[in-house]
Amino acid sequence: MNKHSILRGALPRRTALALALGLGFSGLAIGQSTVGSIFGHVANGANETVTIQGTTGVTRTLTVDSAGNYRASSLPLGTYTVTLSQNGSVVDTRKNVSITVGGGTEVSFGGASVSNAVALSAVTVTGSALPAIDISSVSTSTVIDAKQLSMLPLGRSAESISLLAPGAGIGSGNFSTTTNPNGAVSFGGSGVTENAYYINGFNTTNPLSNLGGIGLPYGAIDQQQVYTGGYSAMYGRSDGGVISQVGKRGTNEWHFGGQFIWAPVGASSSPGDIYYPNKAFPAGFGYENKDLPGTIYRRREGDKSWTKTYSAYVGGPLIKDKLYLFLAAESEKQEGVSTNSSASSIQARNHYKYDLPKFYGKIDWNINDSNILELSHVRSTTRYSGVYNAYDYATNVESGPTGSYPNTTKISSKYDIAKYTGYLTDDLTLSATWGRSTTGDYQTNPSDNGVTPYLSGVTNQNPLYTGGTPIKNSVGTSSSKDPDAKNTTRGLRVDLEYRLGDHDLSAGIDNMSYWASNEGQSMSGPGYAWIYSHASNPSKAISPSLGVGAPGGNGYYVRKYIFSTTTSMSAKQTAQYVQDRWQVSNNLLLSLGLRNDKFVNKNNVGATYVDSGNQWAPRLGASWDVFGDSSLKVYGNLGRYYLALPNSVAIRGASASTYTNEYFDYVDIKADGSPVLGKALGPGPVSTNNEYGQAPDAKSVTATDLKSQYQDEFIVGFDKKLGESWVTGASLNVRKLQTAIDDVCDTGKIADKLAAQGINPHSVTIPGCVIFNPGETNTFSLANANGNGRTSVRMSMSDWGFTTGAKRKYYALNMYLEHPFDGKWQGRIDYTFSRSYGNTEGQVKSDTGQTDTSKTSDWDAAALMQYSNGILSNDRTHQIKIRGAYAITPEWMVSGVLIAESGTPKNCLGYVGPTQEDPVGYSSYYHYCLGQPSRPGDAGRNPWTHMLDLAVTYRPSFADHKLAISLQGFNVLNERRRVQTYANNSNSVAPYTITNTYGMGEYFEQPRYARLQVTYDF
Repeated sequence: MNKHSILRGALPRRTALALALGLGFSGLAIGQSTVGSIFGHVANGANETVTIQGTTGVTRTLTVDSAGNYRASSLPLGTYTVTLSQNGSVVDTRKNVSITVGGGTEVSFGGASVSNAVALSAVTVTGSALPAIDISSVSTSTVIDAKQLSMLPLGRSAESISLLAPGAGIGSGNFSTTTNPNGAVSFGGSGVTENAYYINGFNTTNPLSNLGGIGLPYGAIDQQQVYTGGYSAMYGRSDGGVISQVGKRGTNEWHFGGQFIWAPVGASSSPGDIYYPNKAFPAGFGYENKDLPGTIYRRREGDKSWTKTYSAYVGGPLIKDKLYLFLAAESEKQEGVSTNSSASSIQARNHYKYDLPKFYGKIDWNINDSNILELSHVRSTTRYSGVYNAYDYATNVESGPTGSYPNTTKISSKYDIAKYTGYLTDDLTLSATWGRSTTGDYQTNPSDNGVTPYLSGVTNQNPLYTGGTPIKNSVGTSSSKDPDAKNTTRGLRVDLEYRLGDHDLSAGIDNMSYWASNEGQSMSGPGYAWIYSHASNPSKAISPSLGVGAPGGNGYYVRKYIFSTTTSMSAKQTAQYVQDRWQVSNNLLLSLGLRNDKFVNKNNVGATYVDSGNQWAPRLGASWDVFGDSSLKVYGNLGRYYLALPNSVAIRGASASTYTNEYFDYVDIKADGSPVLGKALGPGPVSTNNEYGQAPDAKSVTATDLKSQYQDEFIVGFDKKLGESWVTGASLNVRKLQTAIDDVCDTGKIADKLAAQGINPHSVTIPGCVIFNPGETNTFSLANANGNGRTSVRMSMSDWGFTTGAKRKYYALNMYLEHPFDGKWQGRIDYTFSRSYGNTEGQVKSDTGQTDTSKTSDWDAAALMQYSNGILSNDRTHQIKIRGAYAITPEWMVSGVLIAESGTPKNCLGYVGPTQEDPVGYSSYYHYCLGQPSRPGDAGRNPWTHMLDLAVTYRPSFADHKLAISLQGFNVLNERRRVQTYANNSNSVAPYTITNTYGMGEYFEQPRYARLQVTYDF
């Protein structure tokens, strides 16, 4: 705990809020913040100055005002010495003053003068201002600094750190891939693409899809701030959460060190085996393969990995007090084994490798006391490769390489960031941040020979032609990627802050530009894949609405699958804002802001398909220092937050794409697993979304009056001190999605509307899918078929056949109790009760793993949204988070983190009604389960999870505590429960046919593992 009594003991009776705001503690509650502030009160203010000097060479000299106040804002993170002088003579000093990102540290002086100066240089002040309660903040955030990172057992990623924040939960495993191994996080019920990542104030969110982002080398993190609500007008483009990392910097002393981390395979547990479910169904329903229920789906005994991480850093002055350098590098390597499922076309064990190097470099140049220049360079690479060894499920024997491989991927990102800070006067500060990035997106597969097709569903091959043993080949992937795929960004942010009386005014711009080249995918092999299926009712048509008939015979059929989306695109996001933090009275602060966001998206030929126009987002916050001594704060926040469409929306949304299936009977199977085709079961290639490779008209695919997705948020809460050692509090958070964006593909409804207006539908070109606001009335501009002019048509909610618009509501009660670190121990417990409900998860769809941002199967047609209102995928009713550390002796410390959560909801999707209809050709993606309506969550919930991580650390005195040896255990209870369940009960197979994986666990908790960590800081 901070020594609050030392800092405030000699202050006159004046409200803490008035002090904080009177000293200009403002403009810091933003996700991009990389700075903090120091402020205070001087009892004898006449002819006195305060000098603030940091270990990074930053020096500010301020004149104490007539009320005895001073403040220094926009200070780089670091440790400072604060000196009080009177008539040029030093009368008091405070050393080792630390500041927190986005916060302030109070350093006040009482009764000091030249005549009674007391040597207080031994007094040490560490920690943030108003140490227990920050009465000047109207937002909700969690800050984890380097010291806590070194004490707590945490995963070494920005996402793992962010899970300590109340209301944060890990997203669906569908969004954790070889190119995004850290997974994704949902904040406050939002979708996982609705977050923003920052490093040193620059946006490092995934530039293509907005799914995840890059982080710093773990040892280079000075502080990580996680915003979960109440952002000021200075911040936008997120209605989820903000993960902002600030990197370390050099100081006036040279420091260097290194770390070795080893997670041995022998200290890890295997995941549990997975078996096919064996459920009873109503009459008429049956499994796709009646031989599979109760048998092994995936054997995972021995599916373990080991990890080794080497890291090093060096930092210090190139020119003392003037020019500083900090460099950090990290190399993480992981090797492991993962057994393919028994249904995989490749019966093998994947011996995979991850290579995850990171680099961070920073130069700080104190040009003079009024001007600072910071230059940062960040690199992050994720490489993945593997080789398949043959595996026999019957004998549980692994043999040699099959000649088949999983995809080899490499995501390499480079960021250059420059920031200028100018202290133009004591009251006027200018800052500007510019950055750029390049991200390579590479994928290849050694087993793709360009000839042999990929096979899926091989366990559903007709045994008449296989003899009961599926016929397979060595092709390990259905997709390929352009080798020149890449993404680039440019950004500029300028902020001007000015103190005017009781007002702290700020204004600025916040601009980002994105370009993507050759993104998307194409097919491996000859340009298509074969998918084998079996219908339990062979006389039922597979998809009548698409003209695909019944397979007949014994129900075996095959489909030729093509999915190709490669394209280029760009986006530009601009914003302007104004903000006023107004000290209305000694106890009351109002934060008033207005932000204007504008988003423009273009397709591969540079044609604009989204132009949002001006979007005004008001922000209002208030903080009431109830007793005037920072012992009890009541606060509230009301704001609107707009979310931009990422670049990837152009893929399938505004550029040419092919997504077809062609259905056949077959009369034999070749040696490479390809079918010998019999009769066609349909009219040829069919596409539910009319994706046949044609180039769409950019002006037609999007509503001309499209509104960006936006959400309104209300927060009210309190923080209260309990004595000098404890803090408690609670907050109520309410979020309501006001407008969403998705695509609708039942565009025959447009033809119906035109016909009703007396317009020949064939006189215009109607796209297969259009981007719109569900529930809103939108206008579409359609190209006339004769090439001359355009025709406008307005489509209301009822014109599409919908009965309601997009809904997502979230409410949460957060409560906490905290004991800050006092040199001996620290602890915090958070409890969150929340509900997230509606019919729209957000931009993606967790239950089916759909990552087509704002182009999910939701809202494609009215029939798909029947019975869609329920508990949303990111709902976790109960969350309990406990973290703490205890220093047994100066050499020994124990620490731990517990995250206990109630399970996410389970969904069931299938064909419509007892007669298993498919009204819009989407197969089994309706909210029906075994013929009965099934709302999200009606299928029940996954079980509670309890992740307990523990650590013990030894810092021997013979090494001056610079050596640290830590043993950390993760999931020490070795709980391996499912966290997500397969939702689709037919998986596009056929009516009355239940896929064998329905109701089976899809993703599970990571099993127990341990790591040894050795650190030395010179």
